[in-house]
Amino acid sequence: MRFAVLLPLLASLAAAGPLPPELAEVLPGFRTEGTRGWAFVQTTEADNRNLVEHYDPIKPEVQRWTLLRKDGRDPTEAEVKEYRERQTRRSGGETAPNVKEQIDPGTCELVADDGVRASWRFRLKPGGSDDRSAAHMAVTFTLHRPTGTIERVELASIEPFSPVFSVRIAEARTVISYSLPEVDRPTLLQSVTMRVRGRALWFKSLDSDMTVVYSDYRYAGR
Repeated sequence: MRFAVLLPLLASLAAAGPLPPELAEVLPGFRTEGTRGWAFVQTTEADNRNLVEHYDPIKPEVQRWTLLRKDGRDPTEAEVKEYRERQTRRSGGETAPNVKEQIDPGTCELVADDGVRASWRFRLKPGGSDDRSAAHMAVTFTLHRPTGTIERVELASIEPFSPVFSVRIAEARTVISYSLPEVDRPTLLQSVTMRVRGRALWFKSLDSDMTVVYSDYRYAGR
């Protein structure tokens, strides 16, 4: 492709504008944690550790999570007891952050469009008076046009920042992916990957990587 043709195309993809109608139509019903009412297995890998858990939405709140495996083996009785106690203390905290409420529509940029999928990027507005991260972050939504499904969400820093005193984040990136709906099931959460690079007190590393994979979905009936 000649530059004379390529440059106008790049300019159109990067042009800021209002919230696209096709995205505005699906965002109100979008849930970061995926469709309600489905049980699943969650496998988390971080810092050479592995945790496999099962979630069942129809159980009482403090019993919805069950520890299946830890670091490639069956958990000990002590580990199961500690896990249950931790779940009890953090009950009620299952709802994931919803960045769609913080997007600034006036910063909308179309960053990719192949006719089937389109991706729009937005700067974020602070979620509260103590939010010192949002101004340094951007979120990108990828829409699968044929099904009207948000297939991917990427939340990434656009510059280094300090969320609190003595902490410096050089890079932060979270990517969330969702399945496309099928005849017998809706769109469901598939994976979350997180990467952080930074330091605390100028010498302690905050570098971390985590991957969470969701599998074995089963409709729980509500």
